[in-house]
Amino acid sequence: MKKLSEALSSQIGRKVLTGITGLGLIGFVIVHLAGNLLLLTRNPELFNNYAHKLESLGIVLYIAEFGLLALVLTHAAIGISIFLKKSSTRGSRYEVNGSAGGTSHQTLSSRTMAITGTVLFLFIVLHIMHMKFGVFDSATDRSITLHGEPATDLFGRVNAAFSNLSTVLLYCVAMIMLGLHLRHGFWSAFQSLGIAFPKYTKGLYCLGVLTALFIALGFLIIPIYLYVAQA
Repeated sequence: MKKLSEALSSQIGRKVLTGITGLGLIGFVIVHLAGNLLLLTRNPELFNNYAHKLESLGIVLYIAEFGLLALVLTHAAIGISIFLKKSSTRGSRYEVNGSAGGTSHQTLSSRTMAITGTVLFLFIVLHIMHMKFGVFDSATDRSITLHGEPATDLFGRVNAAFSNLSTVLLYCVAMIMLGLHLRHGFWSAFQSLGIAFPKYTKGLYCLGVLTALFIALGFLIIPIYLYVAQA
């Protein structure tokens, strides 16, 4: 914790941690999307088997979840510290509203990182409460048996959630925020790590835009498709 505190108080350390945690979270989001796309098959057994295999990893899953939690909290802490520092040194958070050009890439995405980051953090908390712990699940029992072992009907939980238009709309808003956050965050991560060399800057920026679109659209398709399929 002491080393982490020292890193967060150092400008260079914060940049490095921002890049590492940002890329780590992007990697997780891509893997998470790949698994969630199984929902488009509308095959409960296929998706529930996938979810059950993850749960059966036991201690490995707990370690992965702890590592993910550490990434999220560290990334959020750095984001908050950067936002507060900028707020204290500027008369206005959005002092510059146009594109700065060059390598700064001032855009709507870069100017709203604090907003989209906050929305995503709240979404993550609610998403875990809902999908992992069933806090907002209207069903009293989601217990099923897979291969002779007790399991949760996660497909049923997701399908039920996306039969509600309000839930679908809220989820879509969150995914749009994710796309905006990633559009700037992807390129910024490489810049923070000091490897966004001038000759690669344009390519990395374009790759960031494409990655953000791919991830956001991938997640947006799922609730919309499941809602329409049940309509």
